[in-house]
Amino acid sequence: MGAAGNVGGDTEAWNREAVESLISQLSALRAEMVAFEAGLASQLRGVEPTFAASARNLAHYLALRHTDIRPLQERLAWMGVSSLGRGETHVLANLDKALGILHRLVGDPWTPRVEDEPVGFRRGRALLERHASDLLGPPPADRSVRIMVTLPSEASDDFGLVRRLVGAGMDIARINCAHDEAAAWEAMAEHVRRAAGTVGRPVRILMDLAGPKLRTGPIAAGPAVMKVRPVRDAYGRVLAPARLRLRASEAADTGNGAERSLRAPAEWLACLREGQRVDCTDARGAERAFHVVEVGEASAVLETAKTVYLTAETKLRRSHGKKPRGTTLDGFPPSAGKVRVHRGDLMYVTRSGIGHSGIEARGRRKASAASVPCTLPEVIGQVRRGERIWFDDGRIGGLVKRATRDRLEVEITHAREGGEPLAGDKGINLPDSVITLPALSEKDVADLAVVARHADIVGLSFAQHAADVERLLEGLRRLGAEHLGLILKIETRRGFENLPELAFAAMASKAAGIMIARGDLAVECGYERLAEVQEEMLWLAEAAHMPVIWATQVLENLAKTGRPSRAEITDAAMGERSECVMLNKGPHVLDAIRMLDDILRRMQAHQSKKRQLLRALRSFRTPGAPAPRVA
Repeated sequence: MGAAGNVGGDTEAWNREAVESLISQLSALRAEMVAFEAGLASQLRGVEPTFAASARNLAHYLALRHTDIRPLQERLAWMGVSSLGRGETHVLANLDKALGILHRLVGDPWTPRVEDEPVGFRRGRALLERHASDLLGPPPADRSVRIMVTLPSEASDDFGLVRRLVGAGMDIARINCAHDEAAAWEAMAEHVRRAAGTVGRPVRILMDLAGPKLRTGPIAAGPAVMKVRPVRDAYGRVLAPARLRLRASEAADTGNGAERSLRAPAEWLACLREGQRVDCTDARGAERAFHVVEVGEASAVLETAKTVYLTAETKLRRSHGKKPRGTTLDGFPPSAGKVRVHRGDLMYVTRSGIGHSGIEARGRRKASAASVPCTLPEVIGQVRRGERIWFDDGRIGGLVKRATRDRLEVEITHAREGGEPLAGDKGINLPDSVITLPALSEKDVADLAVVARHADIVGLSFAQHAADVERLLEGLRRLGAEHLGLILKIETRRGFENLPELAFAAMASKAAGIMIARGDLAVECGYERLAEVQEEMLWLAEAAHMPVIWATQVLENLAKTGRPSRAEITDAAMGERSECVMLNKGPHVLDAIRMLDDILRRMQAHQSKKRQLLRALRSFRTPGAPAPRVA
């Protein structure tokens, strides 16, 4: 087709003036990248030799992304030249290729500048694969992305469970040092090594240090109330009566687990007869009646067709028989402490003490503010008025209205209609606050000795500054454990913002990678920003040739309930852009491993990092061709 038929005017883009303008812009951009690398000389000198080229490439990437080059990309793409959009692993070499093509278009000489380029296309990808294998172990033969699984507490005394996890496809076992004790971690690690030997393939162990996780402290237990209710259909008709088993105070519980169980005096139980009626006035003042349906040697089973709320003050009354006719009950299960907050409420976050729900009049809203203590009291003095605070993975949000040395006064701004319960040991996030806490607590320093003996990889939780990484590496050197790989767990807004300095510091290790802890990151950076944040972290990690662990709530519904949601299937497929995907524990985690394995195998034929792979599509039927065979 001639120039007149060239819709869009592509020939205009190829004139000498347009090409020379692009050469000038790319040359200036190249000079900025080289100068930026020179300015980071002190940081580059501290990296391990295996990361030397990667650190330089990261410097070039940071310079490239310092300004908005979208107009330049558009002009390069219009001309059919690389738009610099997929060159994370070889930034300078990618730009030089574009410069070389532009020079040849106008007939100017071009001498390749490979002496300035730390890596090229092939070596950049090879370095990423090598660093991933150094840290995470080699991938399975027919799956390029590894699967990590968080071990439950049961893994410490159930070798069969660990053996099944390994058999299903677990490549890396994660032990969370925020839970259980050292003896349990050691038993888990021993089971993993033994299971790996049984199947004849390596399985690495990551041990996560707990770090300074800010959580709610203990909250006073609520009233001991047992709700006994029948099973009803959609119309409210009783399908099965409510059952309550009573047993003598000194007798063992022989219930079947489906019944509610309480204790009563043996002499009162001995007077019960089948068919007898037992009345009570429940905790709400409602008159209720039970009928005795079973009598044992030291127990009885009562049934009722209505819902009953029982407390230690509730008195059961036999309709007839010997005295005593009435009795109270005990053996109520402990009630977990919780406070309930509503939008507009004021709540105090205190340095210490026991949390409480405030003063509440019967049937009315609170007359005074609830309070919850926090596990890191030193944080209280670092929070300022007007800063946001989130609780329990973002379920509850508030604004600090007043900050003193002893407490924060928080106005609740985010909670469901009708209020939201808040229990102890729930996470607290302060995305706006500048918190100065070392990433290694005293507990972490003590736990590191156990980690050094049993792990292949150590996870640094809540890493925020290069000094956090340096302190961990120094601790490993003192223990003679420099061989351990290092995972930067990025779970705070500060950690995300300081990721470049964290990455350079981590390159002083022989093997290092990044975990995108999306749960805390979503709360810290905002759910609306999470997709953008995880993309930027993937790009930076690729430029640093550092492997990525895609973590938090992957196939969470499947692992916990046995049934995945549609959204989490797509999310799991996105994990193919990482080097490892992490699953959390759950009763159906074996099913989650198998499904994730299948998803990752399918997706690796379609995408590699940001690059789409144009595999032959066999899913669609071409007119006139045989029906496709779907694998």
